[in-house]
Amino acid sequence: MENLLAYIKSRVSLTPNDVDLLKKHLVYEEVPAQTHLLKAGNVERYIYFLSDGFVKGYQNIDGKMVVQHLVSENDFFTSLESFMTETISMDYYETITKCSLIKISKPDFDLLQNETDFWQTVVKEVTNEHLNCKLERVRDFQILTAKERYLKFVDQYPKLALNVSIENIASFLGMEPQSLSRIRKQIAF
Repeated sequence: MENLLAYIKSRVSLTPNDVDLLKKHLVYEEVPAQTHLLKAGNVERYIYFLSDGFVKGYQNIDGKMVVQHLVSENDFFTSLESFMTETISMDYYETITKCSLIKISKPDFDLLQNETDFWQTVVKEVTNEHLNCKLERVRDFQILTAKERYLKFVDQYPKLALNVSIENIASFLGMEPQSLSRIRKQIAF
């Protein structure tokens, strides 16, 4: 819980009452590796903050797993459209390793959104950060080679590069595992 509070405090000021309110509406959970947090066809009921561990978000497209999100500690994740509109998700979210999560339900999210000023600011900042990451990822697919995308990934996310399977990283970077293996053999760390 403390790393989430530190994350929020780095963006907004919190009073002791704000902290108490957050603690009242946030749920801490330890989840084993390879646990589905969401399966396609269900409605996303939570926004998660990953305190420790690694999570992948993917879709099954024509029978193939396409990894769209690799999440490491101290970051938020959810199937956003499903969560916000309470509609069926096409996404899967699954723990890669044992994870420590803090989750907030839709009713509690809405309560904080309507009854506090700080929560709206946090949501806006996190949403903008994630949108900027998505835009950068699209731009990278347009202008960087596969090798350049991998090198950038390793530079930006060294813990993910060391703890996530080559198949998941390759899918996330838009290449086949064999191609990523060849790229990794070319690189001397």
